[in-house]
Amino acid sequence: MNLKELNYIVTIADEGSISRAAEKLYMAQSSLSQFLQLYEAELGAPLFMRTSRGVRPTASGSVFLNHARQILLQYHRAQSELWDIEELSGGRIELGISTFRGTYLLPPVLKRFRDLYPRIHVEITEKDSMYLEEMILEGFLDMALLALPSPRLHKQLDFLTRDEIYLVTVSEHPVMEFVHREEDGTRWVDLKDIARFECILGPPRTILGSMIRKAFEDLHLEPLAQNTNITAPFAAAMAREGIALSFTYHSCMVKAPGVEYLSVGRKGLFLDLSLAYPAGEYRSKATMALAKMFHEIYQEASIRP
Repeated sequence: MNLKELNYIVTIADEGSISRAAEKLYMAQSSLSQFLQLYEAELGAPLFMRTSRGVRPTASGSVFLNHARQILLQYHRAQSELWDIEELSGGRIELGISTFRGTYLLPPVLKRFRDLYPRIHVEITEKDSMYLEEMILEGFLDMALLALPSPRLHKQLDFLTRDEIYLVTVSEHPVMEFVHREEDGTRWVDLKDIARFECILGPPRTILGSMIRKAFEDLHLEPLAQNTNITAPFAAAMAREGIALSFTYHSCMVKAPGVEYLSVGRKGLFLDLSLAYPAGEYRSKATMALAKMFHEIYQEASIRP
């Protein structure tokens, strides 16, 4: 047993598929499949149940995976402490961020960070904030950018900025007849006026989907919701074509001719973005250098136009 083999097993579990795991590990699927068969034979127990949709851990596999993750985690922490002694001459950071927000917020941070610390590798895990919260609680990430209120993580959160949720539409959409304009240039539309038109709300398990639903529910409104299971980028793209109304974050706005972004309500609808860390006092110098880079770029100010 070695760390590479443990990483293979964990990757198979994370991907839920031998083929996807092989692709991520830059291996031939046949080689990874053969490795798994030999490894299970050596252990004397099946680690995964094969299904038509991929693989999932057996009861024995779940126990083994818990130990494998802890071993890899401890090794990573030991590496980080050694790299700290060498004053950021190398290192690795396990960073979690959502695909949607990461697409817009992460590249400028990584570009500047890589320029300053070219020998520190940032390994990115793309999941939604709810999943990343669990990974932080279990200690499998060094840091994550989360967009959710989390009483379980309140002592481990480092406020970064506020992001506003906007309504996405087009100039010719009839909802524009209900737009209010403030002296400072802010344009907003009331939820009761939005509710009369077809809206794409997105999945309720996502932060964006749940916040919009709660905003309607608080006003006892029932929107004309359609396509409730598509992703936020897909929904915003449909709204930019005038198919229906949708919602997006200011941090994820894509400006285009004829596309309008409107505040939701006079006061707007905001959520906090925070950097989250696992429990414990130790945070590597590399992790804190990356956190500092986030703060320098986003300056702890609301993301608004």
